[in-house]
Amino acid sequence: MPLLEITTSRKVTATVSLEEPTANLVNQYAAFTRVAADDVVNKALEYVFTKDKDFQKFIGSPNDAKPIHPLRIKRNGDDRPKGKPGRKPATSVPSPAPIPVANVAVK
Repeated sequence: MPLLEITTSRKVTATVSLEEPTANLVNQYAAFTRVAADDVVNKALEYVFTKDKDFQKFIGSPNDAKPIHPLRIKRNGDDRPKGKPGRKPATSVPSPAPIPVANVAVK
């Protein structure tokens, strides 16, 4: 029997903004626990969600509430360049040919 119980989970990339002191604490906690900062944020949120009884009632009831500013989740294929469809990326203008310099003897 293995010593470790390893479970895999599906992860997504999301963009969030944290206040600087909070971000510093996340990094310190990650160093303290020797895990990735992403895992600290994930586990902290899981903990809050399971401990908040009012939130548990909210998610257990039928509702159609939408967040004011939803989490920006990066989906597969989102790393392609943004822009209007059918537009080609800008190309640089070729530099002009150098002007020939006449050989002049210096006395």
